[in-house]
Amino acid sequence: MINLHRYANPNQFMRLSSPLVPVAGLLTCLLFPIGLYLALFVSPPDYEQRETVRIMYVHVPAAWMALLSYTLMAVFSAVALIWRHPLANVMARSVAPIGASFTLICLITGSLWGQPTWGTWWVWDARLTSVLILFFLFVGYLVLYGAFDDVAKGARAAGLIAIVGFIFVPIIKFSVDLLDLRTLHQGASVSKLSSPAIHESMMWPLMVMAAAYLCYLITFLLLGVRTEIMAARVRAGQRMRAEKGIQRGNSE
Repeated sequence: MINLHRYANPNQFMRLSSPLVPVAGLLTCLLFPIGLYLALFVSPPDYEQRETVRIMYVHVPAAWMALLSYTLMAVFSAVALIWRHPLANVMARSVAPIGASFTLICLITGSLWGQPTWGTWWVWDARLTSVLILFFLFVGYLVLYGAFDDVAKGARAAGLIAIVGFIFVPIIKFSVDLLDLRTLHQGASVSKLSSPAIHESMMWPLMVMAAAYLCYLITFLLLGVRTEIMAARVRAGQRMRAEKGIQRGNSE
């Protein structure tokens, strides 16, 4: 059985993540311009939506990464609460602002896409409303995490919110296909059990953009955790120097 506590060690994490950050960062820098070029200049316009369909290549991967980010945040929070892994809260805290950014991009691009497609900037349907709630959950997590003087208490309170709020992830995913809730969104086009209802000329740009978003998520998640670890080391060093100064003063 894999010893997960081994990888929860900050020193081990720093050593393992050190070569991954530049690789993920380089892939992000390469995939984004390639994906945007394919989306804007190579993929064809839709026969109904025409050129406005190109918003899909930014909107859909952002929605996928928003759901993935919240799932990771909930999982890390659960691991922190149940198994007390040293880095689990740090991972959850680091992924939260990234997920909030993805969710905000999803909401903004969805509004821009909805106006020419549906004739309105916003409608309170099942998926749009649940994504908006997801954004508030990300923000609420971050606010609650820093609302306590005791960091451990803030992490526990925020972790509980993350776990409870995870219910909105399957609601967002299946609100169109399985739950039959009132929504203007179309059903799944990519993750269908039979075959994707999207032409490969559109599928490839979409997948490249999704890969770019994923590499971005990995890059900044690792950077966020590494920054938190280094900041904790600086604070620990400052405390040690302060304690030594106090002890030296008492001995004199």
